[in-house]
Amino acid sequence: MSPFRASPGITGSWRHFDFTVDDGVATVTFARPDRLNALTFDVYADLRDLLSELPHRDDVAVLVVRGTGRGFCSGGDVDEIIGELRRMDPRELLDFTRMTGAVVQRMREIPLPIIAAVNGIAAGAGAVIALAADFRLLARSAKLSFLFTKVGLAGADMGSAYLLPRLVGLAKATELLILGDSLDPDAADRIGLATAVVDDDGLDQATAQLARRLADGPTLAYATTKSLLSRELDMNLSGAIELEAMTQALLMRSADHAEFYAAFTQGRRPRWTGR
Repeated sequence: MSPFRASPGITGSWRHFDFTVDDGVATVTFARPDRLNALTFDVYADLRDLLSELPHRDDVAVLVVRGTGRGFCSGGDVDEIIGELRRMDPRELLDFTRMTGAVVQRMREIPLPIIAAVNGIAAGAGAVIALAADFRLLARSAKLSFLFTKVGLAGADMGSAYLLPRLVGLAKATELLILGDSLDPDAADRIGLATAVVDDDGLDQATAQLARRLADGPTLAYATTKSLLSRELDMNLSGAIELEAMTQALLMRSADHAEFYAAFTQGRRPRWTGR
């Protein structure tokens, strides 16, 4: 994590979702169960800003995103967002769509593994937030739906047309983004969109286990791997190999790599520090 901060301090609390940090695991919980955790302008803005702060915290090693109640996130709130958007001029609309896109961009660029723990509905922007995570744990009740075309908008939103083909292939992404049909957990698993499918009553435990594994592991190596995966998507092979060579050479001088060697020679488990 970066030690360099400007004048503003770390935000003490977030008003529009629940946020906790426990032993290296940060958790964002969408907390509007009566609205299937539908997003508002304020939720988007808080999420965007939180994602810009997390890389400056030294007490966070992994981020979990989850919902409360019967669903993960049903997308933008029809009453609080879509109705308001109808009254906005083009400049205001562009400010909004850039804000929603910034959430996904920061999710992909943040040097932390992100776990989406998905139960029930994950629709529209909710499906894209799950898509932008590094790991997607799907409860058997989960339903993913990129339903933008069903409300008369482009199926390509918030980076979905960039990310989805790279995960499931162009043909399947075309089907999902144009038709907007729901995807059940088994289908998501078959096309590589699910890290794991678990029973609903096991979702919290599976999420906690994966988060703990990531938080206790070589976090510098994880952060670097995520960074390279994102940056190499659009590089040619020679550029990617050179970037990996330079990165690996730097990490060969890291404290964690030295700790691996010490632990190996001493016959013990490594004690990772993320340095």
